[in-house]
Amino acid sequence: MKRTSRDIRTANRYEVLRQIIAASPTSRQELAAATGLSLATVATLVGELLDLRMITEVGFEDSAGGRPRGLVAVNASGGALIGVDIAETYVHVELFDLGLNILARADEDVRPGESRPEQVVGHVVAAVGSVVAQAGIEGARVLGVGVSVPGQVDRATGISEYAPNWDWHDVPLLDLLTEYIAYPLYLDNPLRACAVAELWFGAARGRGNAVVVNLGTGVGAGLVLGGGLHRGVSNSAGEWGHTTIVLDGRPCRCGNHGCVETYVGAPGIMLNLQERSPDSALLHPEDQTATVAALARGMAEHDPVAVEVVRDTARYLGAGIADLVNVFNPEVVVLSSWVAAALGEPLVAEVREAVARHALPRPMAATEIVLSPIPSDPACLGAATFALEGALQSVSQRSPKRPAAARSRTARPS
Repeated sequence: MKRTSRDIRTANRYEVLRQIIAASPTSRQELAAATGLSLATVATLVGELLDLRMITEVGFEDSAGGRPRGLVAVNASGGALIGVDIAETYVHVELFDLGLNILARADEDVRPGESRPEQVVGHVVAAVGSVVAQAGIEGARVLGVGVSVPGQVDRATGISEYAPNWDWHDVPLLDLLTEYIAYPLYLDNPLRACAVAELWFGAARGRGNAVVVNLGTGVGAGLVLGGGLHRGVSNSAGEWGHTTIVLDGRPCRCGNHGCVETYVGAPGIMLNLQERSPDSALLHPEDQTATVAALARGMAEHDPVAVEVVRDTARYLGAGIADLVNVFNPEVVVLSSWVAAALGEPLVAEVREAVARHALPRPMAATEIVLSPIPSDPACLGAATFALEGALQSVSQRSPKRPAAARSRTARPS
């Protein structure tokens, strides 16, 4: 789709603000160097962001033999952003200031059998209300709510087109949320959200090409190509969890057999454990989180069953990641989401060995494989950046203030 001059201006404004958030305080000259934009363009965009009260002037720094350079920094109190991470077993919500510092958190458990859209919406509404109350902010300060939901989504219409683990088809999720939440809403999925979080603050920062592997109940890969997020023609890029790793293997909820997800997602890991040791005390049949946590403790205590199950999982995961390394030739592969965080460095070490056995030597030599360094929920952080992007697109040029009650769920951030 052809980008308009407004799209390009929004993208440039977003990139300048991203650099200011990452490196406050900073000068216009440093921003021009970091973004590749002309100094005149940067000066104009900085003026717009100052008018929007998203940034502020903070003094001067000496330059080599010239006039002192004016410094700008993010105005953290200039607004608030909310990120929502909807997962198969929980809803986690975080409220951020404009510097993307967390001000409040809330969690809601999604129990088995509670996956109907109206039930999930109820959890989101409760958690969003909780973080706003905890932070004690006025609703007018909330610039937007980014919502990350598993599966394939249409960002333009706010529809969850397909969520295989819940058997959702064409659920008008943002329409349902808009009935209860007055803030602007922006929808995407955790593959994109986690990739953006790594690009802004994590292991992909400063990298042109990266793959962010999400390991949770579901599995997928967020792609950073050429320094930007890769979405694909229908916003469906990264469904690597539904590529075949074992012909005629385990049945997957997507209808296929032998998908990566069925061997390395949390339910697949439980099956790996059950097949190796059906009566293991590590297995909590109805509780993914407890089983993964038990495996993590077992690894730390050198429990032989835990060690073998994690090794089995890493063997499948390594073969799948080797395909990503061979196809995309990334600088870094980041293991993210709650399963990766729980199993930690022991899983990463096993995965590195497994990938090295399957990937071609040349791309493998150029690729780091690391655990996500983001200490909070990366999907919430990434979702909040989508809300920030949407807020920047929805404001009119050099508008001093954005109407708080505007509903921008159909806006398409560039």
